[in-house]
Amino acid sequence: MPPSVSDRPLIGILLDYVAEGSFSSRPHYALRQGYFDAVEIAGGVPVALPYQSGLMADYLDRLDGVIIPGGFYPFPSPYYGETPAPNEVVHPRVAFETDFANAVLDRDMPVLGICAGLQVLGAALGATLYRDLHDVIETPIDHLNERPAEEIAHDVAITAGTRLHAIVGAETMGVNTAHREALVAIPDGAVINAVAPDGVIEGMEIPSQKFAIAVQWHPEFFKTPGDPNLALFEHLVEAASDG
Repeated sequence: MPPSVSDRPLIGILLDYVAEGSFSSRPHYALRQGYFDAVEIAGGVPVALPYQSGLMADYLDRLDGVIIPGGFYPFPSPYYGETPAPNEVVHPRVAFETDFANAVLDRDMPVLGICAGLQVLGAALGATLYRDLHDVIETPIDHLNERPAEEIAHDVAITAGTRLHAIVGAETMGVNTAHREALVAIPDGAVINAVAPDGVIEGMEIPSQKFAIAVQWHPEFFKTPGDPNLALFEHLVEAASDG
């Protein structure tokens, strides 16, 4: 018998932000449905999180786990190891999620970072990013791929002995891709768990945390039972269920 809703852990999913668009000419939140579907299929209850800084502690007190999703939005200059300009404006998502990511790690709350979420968690640990990896890495892989996200773009090597390796149960797996930034190096306290053939860091995890895994691809597009991508959500939900 499937668990009742009350028995399922609450998984908060940080929303993305749109200043104006086809939905509204005014600022609004948006996020693909696939994130929410993946959490439900994995056995959790997805909860959307807007950027209400005054409610951050309330979010974390009530949630059992967190997803920091992808998104195309400007990171601040320090993420790239650069000095910010005097008039640099911090994007609303960055303004919230910087403190949010640190609070999640401080509480040792189960967390899954996806694409930009990998970069955010890396930056929380002091890592810097390539602004555009194609400017500094010679690679035949087009990481900012324009093919459908449901299609595999390249393989990644999964690091033996990592939690990701235990989750996916394979030494390699095919992934999709849609990113320009990438971690320059793994930050202190984390380990690399996936690498592209060109050496680009495709995943990291924090062994000291209960469950803190981040990947550069978008697993929410692959929700078939038995798929290693869905397994990431299932293990997040399992960790969040442990209390």
